[in-house]
Amino acid sequence: MTEPVGEKGYAGDVTPEQAAQWMASGEAVLVDVRTDAEREWVGYVPGAVPLAWKQWPGMAMNVAFDDGIRAAAEGKKKLVLLCRSGVRSISAAKRATELGLEAYNILEGFEGNPDEQGHRGQIGGWRKRGLPWKQS
Repeated sequence: MTEPVGEKGYAGDVTPEQAAQWMASGEAVLVDVRTDAEREWVGYVPGAVPLAWKQWPGMAMNVAFDDGIRAAAEGKKKLVLLCRSGVRSISAAKRATELGLEAYNILEGFEGNPDEQGHRGQIGGWRKRGLPWKQS
């Protein structure tokens, strides 16, 4: 199940479009590592596994992450991990790799980097690229 790990400590980075293709084809499962509040208020990817890397408030590590990521990977070849901007998902991908799973970081995350005014969602990210998402 695991492919060789490069210098990054995880399988690699993929674009939001590549992650969406892998998810649609059943080649990978998308794990959204943002907090429950982020998914609820900002939006979420239908069919993604919600599994916070850190918990709000306080951003404490999610003690259930290891069990959750193993469960998400069951029967799947790849994991593609999504956070707000592609930073927390790197840490989560490294941890998944340490657990023997094939894990990729989704570049730009759900909202992308902030623009000149400090607003997210204008430059890049899953949502900006027009990929499937919903908001509660």
